Amino acid sequence: MTTTKKSAERLIKKYPNRRLYDTETSTYITLSDVKQLVLDQEDFKVMDAKSSEDLTRSILLQIILEEESGGLPMFSSVMLSQIIRFYGNAMQGMMGTYLEKNIQAFIDIQHKLTDQSKGLIEGGNGTQLNPEVWSQFMNMQAPMMQGMMTSYIEQSKNMFVQMQEQMQNQAKSMFSTFPFPNPNPTGTGGPGEKK
Repeated sequence: MTTTKKSAERLIKKYPNRRLYDTETSTYITLSDVKQLVLDQEDFKVMDAKSSEDLTRSILLQIILEEESGGLPMFSSVMLSQIIRFYGNAMQGMMGTYLEKNIQAFIDIQHKLTDQSKGLIEGGNGTQLNPEVWSQFMNMQAPMMQGMMTSYIEQSKNMFVQMQEQMQNQAKSMFSTFPFPNPNPTGTGGPGEKK
C-alpha cells in the first residue's frame, strides 16, 4: 500500500472560545497538536472562524512562547532584545530575510549530515546505527558543528559589510554627478575641526 502526501493545505479554525478545530479530522485540537503538525511538516493554515483572518503566525508564535518558557530556551534575552529593536527599523525586512536564509542554511547542513550518516554502519554487519550510538556520535560532532556555524556566520557578516561598502560607494558616485553645493568650499575642515 502506498501513501501519498496530501497537497491541500489543512484548515484549522479558531473559535471565539479560543478552541482550535481541525476541519480535516472534524475534531477540536490543542496547541500541542498544532505543534505536532509542524513537526510532521504538514501544511496548514489557522483562520479565525468569524472574520476569516489568517492567524497562523500568531499560533506559531504561541508555540514558540510555550517552548521558550519550558525546558532550555533557544533565544537569550539579549537576542530577543536585539530582534525587538529591528521592528520599525529600516532594516526590518532585511533582518527577517537574513534570519530566514540562515535558518534554511542550518537546516540544509543538518539534512546533508543526516543523509551522509545513512551510509554509516554498526560493526560491519550492515545494520544502521542505533539511536543511542547516533546520539553519542552527534554529541562528539557538536563542537565541529559549532565551529562550522561560527565560520559561516563570520563569512556572512563579512559579505554583508562588503555589500554595504559597495552600496555606499555607488551612492557616492551616483550623487557626485548632481550639482549639490559644496558644504565646505574653503577646504578648512568641517565643524569642530581646528583651522
